[in-house]
Amino acid sequence: MIASCLCYLLLPAARLCRALSRALSDAFFTCRKNALLAKSSSPQVEGDFAMAPQGLDQEECEGLLQQWREEGSSQVFSAVSEGPLVDKGLAQSSLALLMDYPGEQDAASEDKWCSRQLSDLQAAENLEEPSPEVLGEESLPEGEGPMWAAVPMQAGPQYADCTILPMGALAAEEWEEDPAVVAWSLAPEPMPQEEAPIWSFEGLGQLQPPPVEIPYHEILWREWEDFSTQLDAQGLEAGDGPQFQFTLMSYNILAQDLMQQSSELYLHCHPDILNWNYRFANLMQEFQHWDPDILCLQEVQEDHYWEQLEPSLRMMGFTCFYKRRTGCKTDGCAVCYKPTRFRLLCASPVEYFRPGLELLNRDNVGLVLLLQPLVPEGLGQVSVAPLCVANTHILYNPRRGDVKLAQMAILLAEVDKVARLSDGSHCPIILCGDLNSVPDSPLYNFIRDGELQYDGMPAWKVSGQEDFSHQLYQRKLQAPLWPSALGITDGCQYVTSCHPKRSERRKYSRDFLLRFRFCSIACQRPVGLVLMEGVTDTKPERPAGWAESVLEEDMSEPEPEPEPVSPRTIGTIQHCLHLTSVYTHFLPQHCRPEVTTMPLGIGATVDYIFFSAESCENGNRTDHRLYQDGTLKLLGRLSLLSEEILWAANGLPNPFCSSDHLCLLASFGMEVTAP
Repeated sequence: MIASCLCYLLLPAARLCRALSRALSDAFFTCRKNALLAKSSSPQVEGDFAMAPQGLDQEECEGLLQQWREEGSSQVFSAVSEGPLVDKGLAQSSLALLMDYPGEQDAASEDKWCSRQLSDLQAAENLEEPSPEVLGEESLPEGEGPMWAAVPMQAGPQYADCTILPMGALAAEEWEEDPAVVAWSLAPEPMPQEEAPIWSFEGLGQLQPPPVEIPYHEILWREWEDFSTQLDAQGLEAGDGPQFQFTLMSYNILAQDLMQQSSELYLHCHPDILNWNYRFANLMQEFQHWDPDILCLQEVQEDHYWEQLEPSLRMMGFTCFYKRRTGCKTDGCAVCYKPTRFRLLCASPVEYFRPGLELLNRDNVGLVLLLQPLVPEGLGQVSVAPLCVANTHILYNPRRGDVKLAQMAILLAEVDKVARLSDGSHCPIILCGDLNSVPDSPLYNFIRDGELQYDGMPAWKVSGQEDFSHQLYQRKLQAPLWPSALGITDGCQYVTSCHPKRSERRKYSRDFLLRFRFCSIACQRPVGLVLMEGVTDTKPERPAGWAESVLEEDMSEPEPEPEPVSPRTIGTIQHCLHLTSVYTHFLPQHCRPEVTTMPLGIGATVDYIFFSAESCENGNRTDHRLYQDGTLKLLGRLSLLSEEILWAANGLPNPFCSSDHLCLLASFGMEVTAP
């Protein structure tokens, strides 16, 4: 059986015979480097093996043959004679062929070489060698031709400077890399397919997960990028002057219920690492390691929050606020802060569900907190502006961009109300969460640029998660996007925040009202008034000199102001919060985009941290300084990873990262001013 298989493999065309003979020639001429060219015994994917280097020309071959005859021919033959019969036969046959004609060979020479090798292999079949099934090898599938690889070997006492590795020892022999052979770009020893599955994805070739002995924390190493000493857009140092510094983390921790409902997304994970107790320990270790001052979490399962997360975070010094999703959903959002660094001014939960509105019939929620930074006593009488922190998880459905925009408008309106100061400006704002939208999508640009023209836009295009342009029917956005009954303007503000209440516009002075105290109408007894002794049985006496009637012009009420009408722009929504992303969504050192999650093995960025800053109009968007620092300054951030790195760690979740998202972490500084 072995002879028939090898016979089939050793009857290639003329081109293949020429390449094989050249490869064997190189093996003998590099015998002093302890290298060998051997035929692979197991199928490999294209690209795993490096082809043998190009053969030497005829003059170099003749010179090396002459040197070999003079220096060590006897040693080589003695070593071959000591080895197995198959090695001796192959060596003698190949050496004889090389000495006969080391250069290019015609068809007759190739046929001669093939028949000689075939006879040697048929003779080797009679030897008692283990079969491929015993060795655990698979038969080589039919292809265009056999593949060759440079295989380093360990020289034993029975092998001289140039030897042939026994055929059965290829799969089991352990060897060390020879520096002389490393230059040939050696392929690693093939691993069994069930232990190292090959992951393939578009544009990145085929990768294999790393060996188990490589720690996951080394693969998923994330660097801290410090911006505190870099110059801003005006050339000033970002860390000048006293600052109140704090860190904020945003993290989608993957609710256990949602993971079990979509178990097909996590088939690549071992069941043990999906256990909640394992994941909870990993998450808490991650919180303790980064130790943020503010923690914004998404997909927080309610029972896990009250039973485990909230007590553990309280022991770590956090005060927590939680908002569960409406309806029958079991997860929600949480915002936690350290009371030693901040004092709560107000907390405002946000529900996007509106009964009777088809546009807002989803159960997503948000949470907005207004925090007052606590300045250390050593700084004296100084003050810091309040900080508004908003956390949300927007609808996932890629087809419903209209719902995503309406939910974001409600959140921005709530942020505008909470962060608005008495003079009409806004305090520093941080907006973070899982927005289920990719960078440079219309929704992302709306948050960053403050304006979006949406009329006629396909709904799937808003988030940019998937491309549905091939579908015949596409939902398109129409103006107005939401009804006026929602109470939110196209500027993403509550109507009551834009205009004062009607009661506040009608104010009368005390003197004006007292003028009617003893008028004729006031002194008349009302019809049907119950007579009560000492209460309603007396008639008020008009003081001397008090006019019986008030002039008609004095009694006239001030004319009320006309009810203002909120103008609705045609197909455009805006906001005035001036937000900029902490991350640039590109890794210049890897020339790859950043990713925060890997649904179905495809890397994407859907998690963000936006903060108050003025964007630079003329700037390169690949630079992280695309804004002018205001009251809130970005001092540093935790770098993200590329898709290739996450693939090398078997995607998300993995034994090191227990969520299907990466955490986002940033450091900020706020100006400290004198009162």
